[in-house]
Amino acid sequence: MTPSRIDFRIIADWIRPQSRVLDLGCGDGSLLDYLARSKGVNGYGLEIDDAHVGMCIKRGVNVIQTDLDAGLSEFDERSFDFVILSLTLQAVKYPDRLLREMLRVGTEGIVTFPNFGHWRTRWQLGLLGRMPISPALPHEWYNTPNIHLCTLRDFAKLCRDENIEVLESQVVDHAHRQRLGFRLFPNMLGEIALYRFRRAALP
Repeated sequence: MTPSRIDFRIIADWIRPQSRVLDLGCGDGSLLDYLARSKGVNGYGLEIDDAHVGMCIKRGVNVIQTDLDAGLSEFDERSFDFVILSLTLQAVKYPDRLLREMLRVGTEGIVTFPNFGHWRTRWQLGLLGRMPISPALPHEWYNTPNIHLCTLRDFAKLCRDENIEVLESQVVDHAHRQRLGFRLFPNMLGEIALYRFRRAALP
């Protein structure tokens, strides 16, 4: 099975078959549906939007309606092999707390987010003096759901501060495609970042 979005394929490549997966902010359930079909995962999704919850149910995806800012206290430690947070990190109130919760209830975490360090956002902010608008960040400053935008370097620093070990990372463009030069200049050319990580071993 080949997904329509390459970020789905990258995430699927990082997940072992038959894993227990929790998808935070799962949207319409399309990622969990793909993982169930391609990897045989046992998955649950958390989603706040009524319409998306309904779409998950139609797809046959297990979904719980909840607000991620309330935390994951309903789940025990190590309940899942992987916890995914796709294009949602920048929209939650406390990203650092949610990362900690992800690694409490899961063995590994996978996060994707729009990269505020992309050259187009730098150009608009630096030369035009305006909050950037791009295919990966399409909203105006006054109606955006994004409240904690960051760059790849910002996320890497957060991981160091939180004793999180980055296992793998990649970047894609806004259409979820990989392009020449992304490996050389990921923070400049990548529009969407993907990270796989776990809690670092104590020294």
